[in-house]
Amino acid sequence: MSSYLHLRGEVALRLPPDLRAQFLAEHKTTLFEAYGVVQKEYVAVPAALLADTGALAPYFVESLAYVASLKPKPTKRSKTLRSQSPLTCRVTT
Repeated sequence: MSSYLHLRGEVALRLPPDLRAQFLAEHKTTLFEAYGVVQKEYVAVPAALLADTGALAPYFVESLAYVASLKPKPTKRSKTLRSQSPLTCRVTT
């Protein structure tokens, strides 16, 4: 996920480490916090920047490129369950 809109109406943007540090300093904002948890890869987009879509657009481009470069998380299901379709998977008792 590269960005999201929180229930509070705030936007969180996932940025690579170097750009994240630059963004935090340049826009005088903080890491995004949701439900009491600081999300270390996400920055809070200030309202002034959110209103200036022209200035914000390059950050979205960088965010999408960063997320696309990440390795996918491994699945938690076992290989045997993954290889069987739901219709052919039988439970024995």
